[in-house]
Amino acid sequence: MKIAFATRDSVHINAHFGSASQVDVYDVDASGSTFLETLTFGGNLKEDGNEDKLAPKVEALHDCAIVYVSAIGGSAAGRLLRQNIAPLRGETEADDIQAVLAQLVEMLNGSPPPWLRKVLANHQLHSFEDDWTDDFADDFETTQEEVLV
Repeated sequence: MKIAFATRDSVHINAHFGSASQVDVYDVDASGSTFLETLTFGGNLKEDGNEDKLAPKVEALHDCAIVYVSAIGGSAAGRLLRQNIAPLRGETEADDIQAVLAQLVEMLNGSPPPWLRKVLANHQLHSFEDDWTDDFADDFETTQEEVLV
């Protein structure tokens, strides 16, 4: 599963979601974690209630299961949740990304807590729906047309 971190230094979870100019994305499974990419965002990212800055971030994170942030507004959290992306706040801005990744791997190798099981279930369902749409939507539309003719 993909996990994202709003960060200013690629070391700590130290950026507010809305004003983050950088989000680091990792792939995490029971065998470990792998850095995938750094997403960068420009424009007016000030924490001023500017809702236009949220859409590109939510779209860029569409295939992530979790986004760790230092803080997040209600509107942004709602947008992420509607896309089956769980926004999680770090305890402090000193929270280390690598430590969180190691903790996630450890949880995946044991008995994941209820919140993580829910995230995994929501993300797998969301991924299945995307795969189904990508793989079978054209066939389904053709079948519908044939039935209607």
